[in-house]
Amino acid sequence: MSHALTAREIAVLDFEREWTRHVGAKEEAIREVFGLSAARYYQVLNTVIDSPHAVRHNPMLVKRLQRARDARVQTRATRTLSSSRQVDSAHRPLPDETTD
Repeated sequence: MSHALTAREIAVLDFEREWTRHVGAKEEAIREVFGLSAARYYQVLNTVIDSPHAVRHNPMLVKRLQRARDARVQTRATRTLSSSRQVDSAHRPLPDETTD
């Protein structure tokens, strides 16, 4: 059977719910509160919000965080696809202008 949320996982969810109350940039608050880099914190957060226990703990918050993550992933994928299409078209040979 899977575990219930740990104190740290609950703290991460609580932080996401209330982080704007912290003075300064979010990354600074993450380091101060959790002692983690922003990258590591977001790895932890993504693991937490995929947990069914997190959904039961705070369904509205977790669903909002999942939607925000999914939108970022979609935007990144679209941007990557657009960039690769631009590279492909830049390397495509130009039509020979001397032929009809």
